[in-house]
Amino acid sequence: MASIETISPNHTPAHCHRLLMTGAGGNLGRVLRDRLKPYADVLRLSDLNDVGPAAENEEVVTCDLADAPGVLALVEGVDAIVHLGGVSVERPFDEILPANIQGVYNLYEAARKHGVKRVVFASSNHAIGFYPQGQTIDTDVPLRPDGYYGISKAFGENLSRFYFDRYGIETVCLRIGSSFPEARDRRMLITWLGYDDLTHLIVQSLFVADVGHTIVYGASANRDSWWDNRLAAHLNFTPKESSEQFRAKVESQPPLAADDIAGKYQGGAFVKAGPFES
Repeated sequence: MASIETISPNHTPAHCHRLLMTGAGGNLGRVLRDRLKPYADVLRLSDLNDVGPAAENEEVVTCDLADAPGVLALVEGVDAIVHLGGVSVERPFDEILPANIQGVYNLYEAARKHGVKRVVFASSNHAIGFYPQGQTIDTDVPLRPDGYYGISKAFGENLSRFYFDRYGIETVCLRIGSSFPEARDRRMLITWLGYDDLTHLIVQSLFVADVGHTIVYGASANRDSWWDNRLAAHLNFTPKESSEQFRAKVESQPPLAADDIAGKYQGGAFVKAGPFES
């Protein structure tokens, strides 16, 4: 298997032969499809749903992350993985379990068996969503997931740590804030991650040498922040975008009620989603 070329001080382009991106049919997968193609000879795209035909230098593989043999075949021949796949919103545990928990285990087992040594794992701010808004936290704080989705991301962070300590598979866990075309509310003015900054963060996470097991918060250079990335400084993630362009529009909206807990905790509305019993 070819190794990935790391980012060098003389700005040699980072590159790998075959890069796998799971969740290619999701919102961020669709955004990143063209953006990541320059960094690989072949971009292998996977999703449970149809992502359309393969373009030049692409491979498309439909795969259910809960299907261990299917995931093992999916990972064969790849040099690095950007793992975006899974349920991306708060849902009942039975819906979270197959892709987000069993699926991430299947992915790391396949990486171990095929000798893949670098994974970029799309974690989430919802792994720490029960910290109060306004409190600044780094990546060493105890996990405080705000729901079943956040629990699945906390599981993925812990699992990836185990696979680094036991098997040497390096992972950068991206605690993504809110990556959308624009900030939609007051919380997103703080958590917003522009698509250019998201791409930059993923490229750094793929190709910076010796990342070990790193956790990094994914947010743009917004005016206000709850998140301290000093422990991920070796990634050289330098966001350029800012949510300030959306402030006037957002602040023209009525604020949340004073007793709405979505305005109390960093996880926002996720802290009050469910219960889901019928």
